[in-house]
Amino acid sequence: MSPSRDLPPGLARQLAGPSFQGPATFAQRPLLTEPSELDRWQPDVAVVGAPWDGSTTNRPGARFGPRALRALAYGPGTFHLDLGIEIFEGLEVVDYGDAICPHGMVEEAHAAIRARVGEIAERGIFPVVLGGDHSITWPSATAVASARGWGRLGVVHFDAHADTADEIEGNLASHGTPMRRLIESGAVRGESFVQVGLRGYWPPAEVFEWMRAQGMRYHLMQEVWERGLDAVVGDAVEEAGEGCDAIYLSVDIDVLDPGFAPGTGTPEPGGLAPVDLLRAVRRLALEVPLVALDVVEVAPAYDSADLTVNNAHRVVLEVLAGLAVRRGAAPSTPL
Repeated sequence: MSPSRDLPPGLARQLAGPSFQGPATFAQRPLLTEPSELDRWQPDVAVVGAPWDGSTTNRPGARFGPRALRALAYGPGTFHLDLGIEIFEGLEVVDYGDAICPHGMVEEAHAAIRARVGEIAERGIFPVVLGGDHSITWPSATAVASARGWGRLGVVHFDAHADTADEIEGNLASHGTPMRRLIESGAVRGESFVQVGLRGYWPPAEVFEWMRAQGMRYHLMQEVWERGLDAVVGDAVEEAGEGCDAIYLSVDIDVLDPGFAPGTGTPEPGGLAPVDLLRAVRRLALEVPLVALDVVEVAPAYDSADLTVNNAHRVVLEVLAGLAVRRGAAPSTPL
């Protein structure tokens, strides 16, 4: 069946202007709300919000991240200068609204996220999940693993923190525990999990012992500083592809130095610069079989001049540009 992608003229006009007017959808893409609309539209990518931050351990506010990424990010245009492509000519992207996350109810919220992401992934559509705190990766990646192959999904994870604790103050669903839950469930094998950018003073040594026992690979920020991010990402590309059919990319915005991303719940000095992170995620989108992305821990209440929001927004755009090239988009203008 051929896709049907007609928009009412009024809505098309609303979405065609600058990013500060019209309905707040990601990158002013068409808004769909029903699974049947996904079947009719047949997009390549669907963006979904996961506005949950009830699992944070420090500053709350990431529940407002999805809305900020839709409403506050500066719309830069759609022509990618480095790749020479119009992103949305080579890739059909829609906004699929939010998973409805009831306040204070972690099981119900996580179930809603898993179901919403599952509606996308089970149709072979690439989900882009806007967090929310990092606990949302547990249900989101679980949904993708269920659709793409249980235990056949690799994860590349950019973060200041490993998020592999067993529990935090008795909470098994904390934003500091989702990666352990994914591995324990079998959705992702430990040896298929690669982390980049870890730094600071947590988690403790016994958590790293558990990580090594699972075969996890991790690249501390010290290694990035010594070897350079390009070399480290090259290793991550090789490591993530071992024994996997597909890769899930998870980006905690606190992997950036807080000078570039102050709007987050657990800022840790000494992180990446945006110039490096953006090229790293673009490279992954170009070189590995990515099937899903989440960007989490954007807490706009602590942001300054929308720095964090815009950096997170561009992480998504860089991945979308890489996907467009992989799907056959050809440069329209040699630069």
